[in-house]
This record gives sequence, C-alpha cells and structure tokens, in this order.
Amino acid sequence: MTLETQQRILFFDGICNLCNTFVDFLIRRQSQPLFYFAPLQGKTAVKVLDSKVREGLGSVVYFRDGRVLFESTAAIWVLVDLGGAWTLMRFFLIVPKFLRNPIYRFIAKNRYKWFGQKQTCRLPSSKEKAFFLS
Repeated sequence: MTLETQQRILFFDGICNLCNTFVDFLIRRQSQPLFYFAPLQGKTAVKVLDSKVREGLGSVVYFRDGRVLFESTAAIWVLVDLGGAWTLMRFFLIVPKFLRNPIYRFIAKNRYKWFGQKQTCRLPSSKEKAFFLS
C-alpha cells in the first residue's frame, strides 16, 4: 500500500507510554485497517509532516483524508472515526480550540512524568505489523 492510499494515519510519540496505550486501544477496536500508525520519529513522518511538527513531539498528529490535524482536534477525530458510541465525541468539537487545547497541552506536557516513557520506539508485534508504517 502506497502512502497516497493511506487515508488515516495517526502519528504518535513512539516512546510515550500514554501514546502507546492509545495506539493499543485503537488497534484492539479495529477489525480491519481503519487507522495506520507511524511514530513521529519515523520515515513516514519525515515524508508527510513538517520538521517543526516532528521535532516538537508535543502532540498526536492525525493525517485524515489529506488534512493534518493536531492536538485535541486530532484526538477527537480519531475517536469519532473509530465509530460506534465514540462518534458522540464529535460534541467536543463545538468547544473552541482555545479552551480544548490548553487541557490537551497540559496533559501532553506531563505525560512522561505521569505515564513514563520507553527507552526506544515501540516495535509492533507480528499481528500489529499490518497497521504500522515506518
């Protein structure tokens, strides 16, 4: 599958335990490849994202239908796209970004302290490899 056909790619901090838990949560809930995952430290991120985005590592980045979404907007749309009851998260999109994003940034700033971090980027299991890009 080429990058052009990837409709939904979630870029995440590969060493962040919170980010990896979110990825695990999404993988368990998708029966077919709905999302693809790529570390912000990886080759796919270099191809798709601006260097400032990759270097900051302060946000989940969601490449959705040709658009790049950041921070709380990215997290909300990932959950909406997951489907089912998660589509109710769309309600939070009416809350202005200037109110949502400071909460997101506070959590992102403290994620290593609260949830820890890995020494190296996540390596997908053989079962998960179908969902991961480099």
